[in-house]
Amino acid sequence: MKTPVFAFGTRSAQRTFAVVLLALAISVIGGGVAAAIVGGFRINLTPSEPLGLWRIAALDRPAARGDLVFICPPQTVAMVQARERGYLRSGTCPGGVAPLIKTVVAVAGQHVEIGAGVMIDGRPIASSDLIAQDGKGRPMKPFPGGIVPDESVFLHSPLRGSYDSRYFGPLPASGILGLAQPVLTYAP
Repeated sequence: MKTPVFAFGTRSAQRTFAVVLLALAISVIGGGVAAAIVGGFRINLTPSEPLGLWRIAALDRPAARGDLVFICPPQTVAMVQARERGYLRSGTCPGGVAPLIKTVVAVAGQHVEIGAGVMIDGRPIASSDLIAQDGKGRPMKPFPGGIVPDESVFLHSPLRGSYDSRYFGPLPASGILGLAQPVLTYAP
């Protein structure tokens, strides 16, 4: 008995084989990405925190000062403009943006003052100086300051020029997806 031989001698058969192979590769890669997202893993490609693989860990209590969190920003005018300017990456949050990774520096009831930098309840926040314009020369309007509203958080990233609450103000705590935990990261 002869062993069957599969020959792809015709261009049509070769093309069909290539399309099937490509579809299989896309489904395997897509399935892996979907599993990672469903499993709470995210890849950070922004300079706000170290580059690499991060995990969203459950947060079973209210957010507190010092928590490093993943948060989906609300669809506000400031966030739409941020998306248009390229400050926010594409992702799975409402509005098609990626979750932000930021540190909670103030919670509801705390007083935020914005000057050359940020002060919370009269205490300066390290590495919080403001920039007057972005990398393309467009003006950056700072948040005017005030009391953090109920069920909201004020967020910070120590990177100079990071787009955080210095510019967009407090965000609803309901947007917090969980704590941000590095899994495999690289900080240059």
